[in-house]
Amino acid sequence: MDFSLVFKHSDMLLNGALATLQVTFGALAMGLCLGIVAGTGRISRRLSVRLLADGYIQIIRGTPMLLQIFFFYLGFPQIYMLVTGEGITPDPLITGIIALGINSGAYNAEIIRAGIQSINKGQMEAARGTGLSHTQSMFYVILPQALKRMIPPLGNELIVLLKDSSLISTIGVAELMFSAKVLGARYYTYVPFLAGAGCIYLTLTFGFSRFFNALERKLSAGSGAREDRGVVPDLG
Repeated sequence: MDFSLVFKHSDMLLNGALATLQVTFGALAMGLCLGIVAGTGRISRRLSVRLLADGYIQIIRGTPMLLQIFFFYLGFPQIYMLVTGEGITPDPLITGIIALGINSGAYNAEIIRAGIQSINKGQMEAARGTGLSHTQSMFYVILPQALKRMIPPLGNELIVLLKDSSLISTIGVAELMFSAKVLGARYYTYVPFLAGAGCIYLTLTFGFSRFFNALERKLSAGSGAREDRGVVPDLG
């Protein structure tokens, strides 16, 4: 086991790490958008919207992520061919981002729903009293207040998404795990490259964890300062 090979091919591992970050942030952005829609849909006054949002969440959370990745990469092209009669070759990177984003959206939806429901109902009533519609009140009044409470679980979701992005190596995306596997096969030694990939994952997850902890402390300090000035935020 020659660990010097890790440094010799560090550029390939780092490029894989960049692809991992690209997939992670792309999926996170998509997951947040879907999470906001599904999370607010879960507490909608319309039964049809609640059922649709709940169905999405239950299906995604009740099936393995690897199955979802294979469905979008292998199953969806077959469905497309049956419907249109034309074949398509999905891009592995885009497919990976979509699959992870849809998966993340289901988990973000529950985080956002819980954050919204933690806000005092009087806030919605006060917002509606100023003339805002229900949707405007949700996006301009409720969600900004709930965001601070969502920071820790959303940070955890980002870290989980970062690690789960390794699953898209199964469809040929040249992310970090794929790079480590290719290099291991080239030299018939996997331990050095797997250890190198593990160190990069640990560095990224530790860095994101510290960032979200600092952000949470900063937001908490801001709330404390407002209390010192006599402005007490509504904590529900």
